[in-house]
Amino acid sequence: MRRIKDWPLNERPREKLLQQGPGRLTDAELLALIIRTGSSSDKSSALDQARQLLASFGSLRSLAAASTRELCRQKGIGPAKAAELQALFELARRFGRQQLLPGARFTSSADIFRHYHEKLRDQKKEHFYSLLLDSKNRLLREIRVSEGSLNASIVHPREVFNPVIRESAAAVLFVHNHPSGDPTPSREDIDLTARLVEAGKLMGVRVLDHIIIGNGDYISFCDRGLIE
Repeated sequence: MRRIKDWPLNERPREKLLQQGPGRLTDAELLALIIRTGSSSDKSSALDQARQLLASFGSLRSLAAASTRELCRQKGIGPAKAAELQALFELARRFGRQQLLPGARFTSSADIFRHYHEKLRDQKKEHFYSLLLDSKNRLLREIRVSEGSLNASIVHPREVFNPVIRESAAAVLFVHNHPSGDPTPSREDIDLTARLVEAGKLMGVRVLDHIIIGNGDYISFCDRGLIE
């Protein structure tokens, strides 16, 4: 088994990243850069170990959820490498949970999806957010309106629009997740959105969109023509 440093330069993960950028590396190659060294007992490389980890756990997401004990059961992974992997995934989770800053501006539903996907995709309950915007569609405040049961989030227009009025927001858009992973709007979602749009019209507040986050996908009511 050849060591990585014996490979041609354009095949080594570190050199490949430096020359072509991180986006050109596979999941296994990126993991190999974290693992750094292989196993002397069976002469496997860091890349071999990375591939074995992905094969054992099935996906990066499952690997990220693994405990120290589970990681250390893998050949060549001791407490030090397990800690490095867990630190990596915890940083990724914290990055995904970063709050929006006032003044942030969204130009499309895809922008919303990119921000909220990692934050909401694995939640076991529905979380409903209001994003309060000024007249130029810049963020004034992000508010979590409710945390629902496993299957439903109970949202009342009064709860939604009280902070909108307090902040003198000119517009609002809504975001919530489907724990099932399927972002297809339910009848409850459609009826709730209609009520919120009507309440917004009465108060002179534009409801720009309602975006449902699923696992790897989303639905925008505005993009679908469900909000005028």
